[in-house]
Amino acid sequence: MKFSSYLDPQFIFTDLKGTTPEEIIKEMVGRIAEKDKKVSEFKEEIISSVIKREREISTGMGNGIAIPHARIEKFDDFIVSIGVLEEPIEVEIAATNKLDNVKLVFLIVSDVLKNKNILKVMSAVSRIATKHKDLLAKIKEEKRPAKIVSYIQESNIEIDHRITAEDVLSPDIRPALLTNTLGEIAKRLILEQTSGLPVVDENGYFLGEITERELIDFGMPDYLSLMGDLNFLTVGEPFEEYLVNESTTTIEKLYRKDENIKIDKKTPIMEICFIMVKKGVTRLYVLDDEGKYYGMIKRSDIIKKVLHI
Repeated sequence: MKFSSYLDPQFIFTDLKGTTPEEIIKEMVGRIAEKDKKVSEFKEEIISSVIKREREISTGMGNGIAIPHARIEKFDDFIVSIGVLEEPIEVEIAATNKLDNVKLVFLIVSDVLKNKNILKVMSAVSRIATKHKDLLAKIKEEKRPAKIVSYIQESNIEIDHRITAEDVLSPDIRPALLTNTLGEIAKRLILEQTSGLPVVDENGYFLGEITERELIDFGMPDYLSLMGDLNFLTVGEPFEEYLVNESTTTIEKLYRKDENIKIDKKTPIMEICFIMVKKGVTRLYVLDDEGKYYGMIKRSDIIKKVLHI
């Protein structure tokens, strides 16, 4: 099924005037309710549910996009609405403490039994944001609803019926290179609030990962494994080698290779969960058909994108 099949020009608004997420949500739901009896019947509940969900965790996803949504008991329908704001509004990118200027809103209203549909639409929007930059730019500037549908039809973005790695991955995690230094990686782990990063070669092919563990291990002398009592060490002594070499030593000989941490982009969600739970893997790296890095899945992505839609 194509993503465009979910879209109806009458639910696309290119002149939204709200200046806060709450105002935009009320404006979009109100205008949809004028055209759809089912939404009109559930109007106040939809507004309340979408705003409540937004206040729990922002649905800003970066690239100037937000995807507010709600699941409504006995709604028995599935609606995707697109809103283009006249002026961007500042919104937090979901659970990152980073801000983004949102220009484009995809509002989803669904029955509680259609979780898979929500996830699939979110995945399609994510692909537009990361893989179809030209399309995204055109949508943000377009004033004709039918033309927006036409643009998306031409893009041929497909929606599969299975939930796969491609649907839940984070595509914007920049991979590390073999030439990166220890200091550069340490800084990224802190700023990006992650414990590990994918490592690729100069052509983007996946090699392995570099994590907090490798950085810490580098600073620990080999003889420590033979000691029963480490109290004799002075403060900072185990990490003197790290501190001396952090700006010159690269990760080329430090990164970790492990076949259990890489998966294909079409790997089913249950297989992903099995690997994470039964094999104790906290991060999985998604590869495309050529073996190039495509995105990363953390346990928190499963919580945010599957269990807490």
